[in-house]
Amino acid sequence: MLTLVPIGGTLLFLAGLTLAGTILGLAVSTPLFVIFSPILVPAALVIGLSVVGILTSGAFGITALSSFSWLAHFLSRSRLAEQMGKKVQETTGYLGLKVQEMADYLGEKMQESGGQVGHLLQEAGGQVGQKTREMGQDTQDKAQDAGRDQGGGRTKAGGRGR
Repeated sequence: MLTLVPIGGTLLFLAGLTLAGTILGLAVSTPLFVIFSPILVPAALVIGLSVVGILTSGAFGITALSSFSWLAHFLSRSRLAEQMGKKVQETTGYLGLKVQEMADYLGEKMQESGGQVGHLLQEAGGQVGQKTREMGQDTQDKAQDAGRDQGGGRTKAGGRGR
């Protein structure tokens, strides 16, 4: 009790002194704020909006970087390159067959009407189909190579190896 009363009284006196200083400071500064408010309010708005704009830009930048980081990590762990290679090969193989069928059909029609031109068209269609199949095979090989390059350090279960 002997220690709490003097310490409490001193702190209460300091609180009153702080309150008196604050009221005196407001009494002196309020007329200055009223006089300079046409300058201070727009300046405060400009500074505030600038700070908000910079912080928002930084937040968007961090969000974009984290999104790209996640996407790169996801793609490095997926087998997307192999799947895309298979799809390309299927598509090019199908298109090659269609071109060859069309060339065969045109060749038959031309043989009915002319003979020599139909043979040339049939030969050209076969060459186009062959080139298409070769390109599809090359694309698949490249996709598999890319998949093997990305798959380094993986276990069979798909997780990271040590």
